[in-house]
Amino acid sequence: MVRIQRRKLLASCLCITATVFLLVTLQVMVELGKFERKEFKSSSLQDGHTKMEEAPMHLNSFLKKERLTFHRKRKWELDSYPIMLWWSPLTGETGRLGQCGADACFFTINRTYLRHHMTKAFLFYGTDFNIDSLPLPRKAHHDWALFHEESPKNNYKLFHKPVITLFNYTATFSRHSHLPLTTQYLESIEVLKSLRYLVPLQSKNKLRKRLAPLVYVQSDCDPPSDRDSYVRELMAYIEVDSYGECLRNKDLPQQLKNPASMDADGFYRIIAQYKFILAFENAVCDDYITEKFWRPLKLGVVPVYYGSPSITDWLPSNKSAILVSEFSHPRELASYIRQLDSDDRLYEAYVEWKLKGEISNQRLLTVLRERKWGVQDVNQDNYIDAFECMVCTKVWDNIRLQEKGLAPKRWEAEDTHLSCPKPTVFAFSPIRAPPLSSLREMWISSFEQSKKEAQALRWLVDRNQNFSSQEFWGLVFKD
Repeated sequence: MVRIQRRKLLASCLCITATVFLLVTLQVMVELGKFERKEFKSSSLQDGHTKMEEAPMHLNSFLKKERLTFHRKRKWELDSYPIMLWWSPLTGETGRLGQCGADACFFTINRTYLRHHMTKAFLFYGTDFNIDSLPLPRKAHHDWALFHEESPKNNYKLFHKPVITLFNYTATFSRHSHLPLTTQYLESIEVLKSLRYLVPLQSKNKLRKRLAPLVYVQSDCDPPSDRDSYVRELMAYIEVDSYGECLRNKDLPQQLKNPASMDADGFYRIIAQYKFILAFENAVCDDYITEKFWRPLKLGVVPVYYGSPSITDWLPSNKSAILVSEFSHPRELASYIRQLDSDDRLYEAYVEWKLKGEISNQRLLTVLRERKWGVQDVNQDNYIDAFECMVCTKVWDNIRLQEKGLAPKRWEAEDTHLSCPKPTVFAFSPIRAPPLSSLREMWISSFEQSKKEAQALRWLVDRNQNFSSQEFWGLVFKD
């Protein structure tokens, strides 16, 4: 009897063990299936095709249906969404379906989509735009869009009418661009009003015993604006503390010498001690305004500004910066700064807007309120996302027009979308003026040659055929 009970107990244990083993095996297979499906769905599109990992042999039959569904889904996506092809590999994304409001587009840097029937737009990053490889021949439904937030010294060809008008849409620092990036270095109105780094005037007056009234921090020397020549001359009439590689006469702490530290709290604290800062851009272009202008305003320092001729349109208040262009010579500018330095009432007139938190410039307020992108704000799209969506939306607008039997709209950039004059050099006293450096000479000759390059490039692109570098340079240097 005991022996029979033991056999029954053993049989029950074996049954339970077998059941558990089967359940575990089934669960493992299900999890493997889920994992493989997840891998398939998250894979990117490479070379115009979907690349999938090989599944284990015992899962082939289980996943066969999933593979077919996945392939059908991807083909449906590519046939349903316009393709935005980044001709410059700015984003590094091999394939992403991006949502832009009610519209969606497929964004990629994969050039195998060049001939795809759903490719509608080519996106270019200005600094990388060159003649070596362009998507030619250009079809009637192919839009070209330019993203260029940088200085003209990065690519002078773009600043001439024959080239800038090749593009249908632009996102540049110009207010006339389809997506203006004029305020790309300004986070918000709140940072302008903030008193976080403001050093009281009484403290600044005491600091003047060991600090110059003016500070200059530049490590990009002899740029197209020729700013170093002006500052060098100014130094003959007023004391300037210069911390950068250009005209340096004072050292930053070791931990702040790296250019990447210029947005560090420690750097801000040093600069905020000064009354004035020389805020000179590397190029003189309408609406090209960088952190060199906005940073001192955030810190409560009066910027002595040289750069954008349209800067008065962007000042927080009528009296918030000293404009170099209003003085005929550095000697006059130095005299005016000394006057402000010695008279608290006159100086405070330039920081009154900051102390009261009052910004009277309605243009600036409106632009910041209405712009569709943010600066260092995780809750907003960045300006590259906004650029992609601008093009995507324009493409969809034309698709909807064609679906109604209407002709698509054609947008074209204008030369005002990037406006910069020829680089010049300051001419001061021959006693103090150094000989024209090779780098300064280069900017002038580079600008002149870029005009010929722009004309040659336009002629070749209008011919709508692929061309060689030899053809291009042959046109550039043709007598």
